[in-house]
Amino acid sequence: MNRGNGCLAFTAGVMLSAMMAQASVDGLRVVTWNISNYAGGRQVDLTTSIYGVFEGRSMDPDVLVVQEFISQSAVDTMLGILNNAQASPGDWAAAPFVNGPDTDGAMFYRTSKVEFLGLTILPADPGTTGAPRDVQRYDIGLVGYAAPASQIAIYNSHMKAGSSSSDQARRLIEAQKIRTNAETLDLDVNIMLVGDFNIQSSNQAAYQHLIATIANYGKQFADPIGTPGSWNNNFAFRFVHTQDPIGAGGMDDRHDQILVDPSFGDGVGLEYRGAFGVPYSTTTWDDPNHSYRSWGNDGTSFDLALRTVGNTMVGEAIAIALRNVATSGGHLPVFADFIVPGKIFADTVIDLGSIPVGSVVQGTLNVGNGGNVALWGPTGVGSINYVFDADPGIVLAAGPFADEAGGTLNEHEFAFELAVDHPGGPVSAEVRVISDDVDQPVVTIVIQANVLAGCSPADLALPFGVIDFFDAMVFLQAFSSNDPLADLNDDGEFNFFDAQLFLQAFAEGCP
Repeated sequence: MNRGNGCLAFTAGVMLSAMMAQASVDGLRVVTWNISNYAGGRQVDLTTSIYGVFEGRSMDPDVLVVQEFISQSAVDTMLGILNNAQASPGDWAAAPFVNGPDTDGAMFYRTSKVEFLGLTILPADPGTTGAPRDVQRYDIGLVGYAAPASQIAIYNSHMKAGSSSSDQARRLIEAQKIRTNAETLDLDVNIMLVGDFNIQSSNQAAYQHLIATIANYGKQFADPIGTPGSWNNNFAFRFVHTQDPIGAGGMDDRHDQILVDPSFGDGVGLEYRGAFGVPYSTTTWDDPNHSYRSWGNDGTSFDLALRTVGNTMVGEAIAIALRNVATSGGHLPVFADFIVPGKIFADTVIDLGSIPVGSVVQGTLNVGNGGNVALWGPTGVGSINYVFDADPGIVLAAGPFADEAGGTLNEHEFAFELAVDHPGGPVSAEVRVISDDVDQPVVTIVIQANVLAGCSPADLALPFGVIDFFDAMVFLQAFSSNDPLADLNDDGEFNFFDAQLFLQAFAEGCP
């Protein structure tokens, strides 16, 4: 037995375990990755690429959309890798796999965060004049949400490679097909296009068709990092290049992208984490304006194989694993993070108890953000914005107000004004909370009380709520000095009627 080699193996195992410590991601992380003719295997390198941690950073996806899968067996193998990794949450599932012409796409998702809603196939075109491969549309929803505005239709595309005019024409056909299909969706459903576009420049017709505003079209795509240009072999775009991390040409193409519905940047509901549409940095990979990353590309590998030693984004071990997964001619994964919508939470009923007729009663209602920070993380839930609309008799500030998830609720003071001629008995009024909650935009709060017939607001002395000897003393002193405090019927006079109201309240024990 070679004790020295055994010690090295043990040490490597300890280091790998430490590197695999979970680096949690707030919100929803979507990853796209062309894994290069994947038929199975590459387990160690895939595990390291996905769950390896360097300086607190990890790919750690919630949704993984892939290209160039060969078979159902490849999907099953990948699902096992995702669930069996040491740092895995173990809640992964796979969308149905359809084996079409050429290689295929697949999608994996965490069931604790994502609900799979359905698969639509946009079939490849026959012959050699259209889309060479199927486009998959995966419809997903967020756990804990139901409205279409919380759902995403993710298009997974692997477009025709090449830069000839015929290659570009075939990509345009696919882009047209995707946008036409998007028009069949509910207008509130968010759309996303991910994959290996094989597009060298944003000026190409396919890309322009995807992002253009088209008359009578309600859906379009946008680049969340606002980085158009001629990406191929251009040093200025070295931080967003995704191909090729190991091949002879080196890193010089932005083939792999995530395009999203512009609604991801409108400040409401499901949102991109970052400054939507602001151009990506040209001086650093660690752009604070964006969660979008070409995972592994620290910008030092232009026209070279992906840097491993000294890689400042992912470190050496993860960089080596990414190169190994890619094989020659491969790609780096791209990810972006999204913030889930806030959820309104409010008191539903406020009972003021028994109150005198004609009184003004103060109260407090609680409203705020009930987003699930245990699931989505403290910064993974968006703020909630709301205003009030109240029935007559309820006085409170209308707003607008906002609240972040995870903290205490906002307290709002209100006054409940009762008519002096109320006959007594139960009374109620409503306050409507109108918010940008995608599931429940209007929440009704019922404020109720029991009005004591014949009673008046005669409690003049501490402790408030009880009419006793002290109230009598205060009333007599106020009555004798014409103090407005003793004008119980608010007629501007101090006479028998005020005394009668006080005596009646005193006898009935009105609070």
